Amino acid sequence: MHSIDNNNLSDKLSNAAAILDDMEKSDMHSLDGKIFRDMISNAAAILDDRKKIINDLNVFPVPDGDTGTNMSLTAGAAAEALSSGAEMSLSKVADTVAAAMLRGARGNSGVILSLLFRGFARSLKGIDRATPSAFALALSEGVKAAYQAVMKPTEGTILTVSRLAAAAACDTCTNHAAISFEEMLAYTIEAAKAALANTINQNPVLKKAGVIDSGGKGYVYLLEAFELGIKGERIEVSKHGGEADKATFSNFDEGDITFSYCTEFIVTRDTSNPKSPHLLRGFLDAIGDSIVVVDDDEIIKVHVHTDTPGDVLTEALTYGTLFTVKIENMRNQHTSIVAEEAAPSVEEPEIAEPTEDYGFVAVCAGDGLAKIFRDLGVNRIVSGGQTMNPSTEDIIREINKTPAKTVFVLPNNSNIILAAQQAAPQISGKKVIVIPSKSVPQGVSALLAFNPDGNAEANAKDMTATLENVTTISVTKAARDSVFDDTSIFEGDWLALIESKLLFATPDFRLLLNRVNEELIRKDPEFVTVYLGSGADKDALNLTVTDSTELTIVTGGQPVYDYIISLE
Repeated sequence: MHSIDNNNLSDKLSNAAAILDDMEKSDMHSLDGKIFRDMISNAAAILDDRKKIINDLNVFPVPDGDTGTNMSLTAGAAAEALSSGAEMSLSKVADTVAAAMLRGARGNSGVILSLLFRGFARSLKGIDRATPSAFALALSEGVKAAYQAVMKPTEGTILTVSRLAAAAACDTCTNHAAISFEEMLAYTIEAAKAALANTINQNPVLKKAGVIDSGGKGYVYLLEAFELGIKGERIEVSKHGGEADKATFSNFDEGDITFSYCTEFIVTRDTSNPKSPHLLRGFLDAIGDSIVVVDDDEIIKVHVHTDTPGDVLTEALTYGTLFTVKIENMRNQHTSIVAEEAAPSVEEPEIAEPTEDYGFVAVCAGDGLAKIFRDLGVNRIVSGGQTMNPSTEDIIREINKTPAKTVFVLPNNSNIILAAQQAAPQISGKKVIVIPSKSVPQGVSALLAFNPDGNAEANAKDMTATLENVTTISVTKAARDSVFDDTSIFEGDWLALIESKLLFATPDFRLLLNRVNEELIRKDPEFVTVYLGSGADKDALNLTVTDSTELTIVTGGQPVYDYIISLE
């Protein structure tokens, strides 16, 4: 594995920085906030335009399948933050970009891109206009920030491409004192392209798939967008129709995946919490790989591949409050991608023509829950739920793709019902009925009450009525000290919530289980279904039910809640 020669790089940076005082301050030789804003806008546009090309290069062992989308959304967050048009200094623009990218970063590639611009912004702190040498120095500082944050940097990736591009930029500025931005970027892009072409030889996984690195490809696009911005050209986004290399996932089997779950989250830091994020890196290193931990004064952003995402989230809660969570099963992704490769390509319409009388859209988080809903006849799944509430636009999109005259929407969360209800009036050509399910068990019960021979109104009435017959108990851990329902709760306590009210709180899981069992005995339900969360211990859940109760335990894979228990 290649590592950075810090002494050599420092010498190059010092040489480049020494030229700053001698540089000419003409438009050709300096960069201000307005020009850099245009460069970021170009970068967001080109990454959005080329995201499918980048996505198609994605390979194992990082099979997220959306590198281009992640980089596009990350850059798009920066462009959006600058969209007000207010005049800002170069330093302020760079700070705004770094902050927006960090909060908007998606996936491993997006996090690394945000790190590159975090170091970049630090290098330009307090600078109103930058010379090519200052810009090259900032690129290199970005590379250093990225390498420092990634616990085990892998060569043949965006890290390699950005490192060699920055080194070329510094060398060029050192050797050519009066170089223009256009000339410097031309040399930088040439080096980046050479580094990208060589990634297939550096990374065995890329070589096996026969492709170059997807993140590196995105970085080259970004530099090209910068070059156009320096020239005063703005990119007009038009969908790229050219064919590109594509990774062949059928060359891999599931044995190539070391850990099953791609886990990403943001922790909002508690300023009174003394725990260092360095400890979190050590914890993650023991149970996963592909680790990226980024921390600043307000948040900690984490990407890790692991077999125990539940343990990861539990540990994360000791540093602050979870702000966002995303967990994806990479083995399932691999199976789906291979199946797609073997199947004939069929373009999915944005608005599906109604071919059935009834269709269903359900909101849930977790592969197991998604499978359960699909098995019950749900056409489209909106990924989300607790901590990941989808937007109205997300729901509209899936309603439009449902090939039915009448579409029933199951929000399965009280915080999503309003968004679903807002979606209904915006759909033309279909009738949309929102069943106000507040939990996954309620959504499942509503589907079981559906009568395919009944009319829409009767079904809506019956499906809604059955929600009252379902009681949901959710088991999780407290994220912070608080007082809830007049009960003092401490960070790390086990919590049992019955609907939206607190049933019991205790640091001892056995005591919590006893209280849950008391509730089961008191209600004596006919059916009890347990949905196991990601990383949940099935053997630890010893439920007591009567002989008349049918107990079913299934894998839900949902984040945050270790156990969701349905009583009917």
